Amino acid sequence: MEAWIGLMSGTSMDGIDAVLVSFQNSTVKIHASHTTPYPDQIRHRLLAASQNQAEPDELGELDTLVGTLFSEAAQEVIKKSGFDPARIRGIGSHGQTIRHQPSGKAPFSIQIGNPSLLAESTGISTIADFRRRDMAAGGQGAPLVPAFHKAFFSSDSENRCILNLGGIANITWLPATPDLPATGFDTGPANALMDAWCLDQTGLPFDSDGHWAKEGSVSQELLDDMLSDAYFSKVPPKSTGKERFNLDWVRTLVSRHPGVPAEDIQRTLLQLTVTSVVNQLPATADLRVYVCGGGARNPLLMEELGKALPDARISLTSELGVDPQVVEPVAFAWLAKQALEGKPGNLPDVTGAVGPRILGAIYPA
Repeated sequence: MEAWIGLMSGTSMDGIDAVLVSFQNSTVKIHASHTTPYPDQIRHRLLAASQNQAEPDELGELDTLVGTLFSEAAQEVIKKSGFDPARIRGIGSHGQTIRHQPSGKAPFSIQIGNPSLLAESTGISTIADFRRRDMAAGGQGAPLVPAFHKAFFSSDSENRCILNLGGIANITWLPATPDLPATGFDTGPANALMDAWCLDQTGLPFDSDGHWAKEGSVSQELLDDMLSDAYFSKVPPKSTGKERFNLDWVRTLVSRHPGVPAEDIQRTLLQLTVTSVVNQLPATADLRVYVCGGGARNPLLMEELGKALPDARISLTSELGVDPQVVEPVAFAWLAKQALEGKPGNLPDVTGAVGPRILGAIYPA
């Protein structure tokens, strides 16, 4: 049985998730998983770089440092799995997004994490740079996981919505009717703003289990101001990131509402995630939502999502056979498989590309 490694670090920039998986028909078998946290110094440098605060030398150095950490994560997951590296067909590395600007006169998306280091250190062919081919074909280059969702999570008996609550939230709509296309897009922030505000105000990288947010209450005026951002009413295809939703965005809005306590702002940011997601879900009486991503571990976020969707059935992707914390790295392992087999990895109805494309650059072993 051949296996694949998937490596992912999202907009939360908290660390690298690695999985070693095999695929058979429409099933996924996870043989091992591992998370390599970013050292605090590296995380701070990455956050600064994502806000255009990095010179070329800094970006080059980070590319090497992040590539080394990705390599360590890959080697650790191999060790945990006990797999013979010779049986591992390829590594799919998303890399670390530094900047994603899919619109404008010269659209671009930058991921760092030198894939040559991965291929060299592991002796395994590595596939990276998945987003830019879709963008070259007129697409947003994101989100890319809906193609994996469609391949492994679709059902002919129920309409399914896959909700990923990472740094950014995105949804994939999988209709049971076979002649309807799968669709998806980024709805807006999920953990990114809550993490940024928590770090700024408490020094902690995230609000564990939403405890701090529980101490506050929603400021409706501030929430309404946040929801007035034009992104939320933009028609798909659309994707976003920290280029738009960042700490400066929060500070600008907070400055218009003086006197709101810090914990109330945290609670309002959590509600922003819930409301912006719910407002953009498909209008259907039969809503089945499967949640994945770091936000699935936030009890308050999940509780509020349930309150906002009282008629929906909400559960985790573990019910579909994939742990909610590893859906994205598994997806990039599958995208690597698609690339090496010469098969497309994008969904044009999601990204807006002119057609299906084989994604990723291949760095041979």
